[in-house]
Amino acid sequence: MAQHRRQGTVNTRRIASTAALAATAAVVAPGVAQAAEVVVPNTDYRFEVAGLENVPNIDQVPNIDRYVPSLGKVSNQQHTNYAAAGHKPAAPAQQTVGQKALAAARSVIGSPYVYGAAGPNAFDCSGLTSWAYAQAGKQIPRTSQAQASAGTPVPLDQLQPGDIVAYYGGASHVGIYTGHGTIIDALNSGTPVQERDLNYMPIHSAVRF
Repeated sequence: MAQHRRQGTVNTRRIASTAALAATAAVVAPGVAQAAEVVVPNTDYRFEVAGLENVPNIDQVPNIDRYVPSLGKVSNQQHTNYAAAGHKPAAPAQQTVGQKALAAARSVIGSPYVYGAAGPNAFDCSGLTSWAYAQAGKQIPRTSQAQASAGTPVPLDQLQPGDIVAYYGGASHVGIYTGHGTIIDALNSGTPVQERDLNYMPIHSAVRF
């Protein structure tokens, strides 16, 4: 019996609190509008309060959707609309020509070195770089010396992925910079296309197409 009395006391307090909220809302509502249904949680008590939805910041009351279900629906709808309008997914960044050429060079790592070969199954050094750039939609000179002369010079501390690095005094060898201190190149007979340290050989210059 004591348990039933405590339950009644709790329900009475809930009803009183909700009724007070509803009465206050009715007084401060700026004008008559459609009545909002107020629900007393965990009971069958329901009643309508005219103008409740017009009370300033009523939708900010904690757990308001438990007492006024229609306000919870409006809040959820507003949140959905805001998410749709204000949080559009960022468009993926487009790859540069150099990044595309680098990706092409990386795709043939392990291919054999053959003097004079320019892909797609075997390469020499400038054959690899010219083939990789062709896959990126850009035609560059075929020989290492011509590539070193034709591109835009780039300081070594400003290298970007896809830049061509030339080696030795006469720019007799080239590789494609990866962006993290290495190049991909076709070095010589018996050595397949692979990634190696940027400073593996004496650097002549670097260019960008």
